Amino acid sequence: MTWSENQRVSDITSGIENGWIGLFRDPELCWSDGSSFYQGSVPFGSVTVLCGYTSLYREMKWMLMRRQVKLPSVCYSLQGWLILPVCPLRHYYFVDKPLTWSEAQTYCRQKYTDLVTIENAAVMSQIQELVSSSHHNTGFWIGLYSTINWKWSDGLAGSGANYRNWSSKGHVFAMNRFCVYSKHSAWFTRDCGALQYFVCQNTTGIQENRQFVRVTTPMNWSTAQAYCRENYADLVTVTSADENQQVWKLLAHLGFVWLGLFRDPELYWSDGSSFSWSNFIPFGTLMGWQTVLCAFTSVKEEMQWRLKSCEARLPFVCYSPHVTRQVVKLRIELDDSSVDLNNPAVKEELLKKLQARLEEDGVSGAALKWRQQPDGKVFHKEEDEGNPPAC
Repeated sequence: MTWSENQRVSDITSGIENGWIGLFRDPELCWSDGSSFYQGSVPFGSVTVLCGYTSLYREMKWMLMRRQVKLPSVCYSLQGWLILPVCPLRHYYFVDKPLTWSEAQTYCRQKYTDLVTIENAAVMSQIQELVSSSHHNTGFWIGLYSTINWKWSDGLAGSGANYRNWSSKGHVFAMNRFCVYSKHSAWFTRDCGALQYFVCQNTTGIQENRQFVRVTTPMNWSTAQAYCRENYADLVTVTSADENQQVWKLLAHLGFVWLGLFRDPELYWSDGSSFSWSNFIPFGTLMGWQTVLCAFTSVKEEMQWRLKSCEARLPFVCYSPHVTRQVVKLRIELDDSSVDLNNPAVKEELLKKLQARLEEDGVSGAALKWRQQPDGKVFHKEEDEGNPPAC
């Protein structure tokens, strides 16, 4: 059904509160091992794939949740059941030593792996608990940083492209403020979705015959950009104080005016992880004229994130990956009984072969080493368990 058809149905059923339409779906509930599904109490949501979980605190009723969420799990085999807890993927370390962000990054990379990456609320809670246990309430660095790279919609670079007329307080950072508007000829940042008047230009780049055109239909920044590109050349680029005054005079009586200046979020984690979850404080942070800012947080401010100069000195949190250690007993049968398995060269060669075999089987990243016995040896010859000597 199209939008128009939906409107027709709405008109036909005017006065009727509810009515069936032909849209449906099958339950499509499946057990992991292929068993048939026959009962359960599950509230369905709008997500395309959900996974089932239960809880003692909810009287073992079944619920659905996104499959990305980490929970303990219960496995079964023919012999019985096995409960598997959620194992931590990383270890975190609070370093109560004030350093600049770059110095903290270097410290973490030398001693551990990197500055902490916080990809969800669960990790944030772990960090909060860690820092709280150290009785530290002020700010500390995390591994996030932002490059502030303002660009003109028409792509102008070089001469004139760096002209700015920020308000006296400088531009303000906030997670949703990526577009620039002019008010009384001073520039401010704002949510790109706000509706405002704007100015187009009839040519791109710096040209003597470039003309500015005012548009008095309020639009968001992206729509204004598309409108200017379709009907003129682009949103206005301001390259000098004189041009800034020209733009302002066009719409001085109308208040806020979109300019063609914008920036991409450009938020990065130190370890290269993709940025997909944030906990930035809802109001802005003054950025002044800086081009790179680094993120910090504090227990006192409920772990909300802020940006500040990377040259400030703060404590910080590092991480290292969780390493699982497993001891495996190895039995080796020798064709040549003269080979000494405790010879360092022989042990080294065996490790290389074992490592290669693991990689062939798809196991990568495993670090192998021999475990010495109390007598300093790794290998011991098995006692002969054959027939006992005759009496």
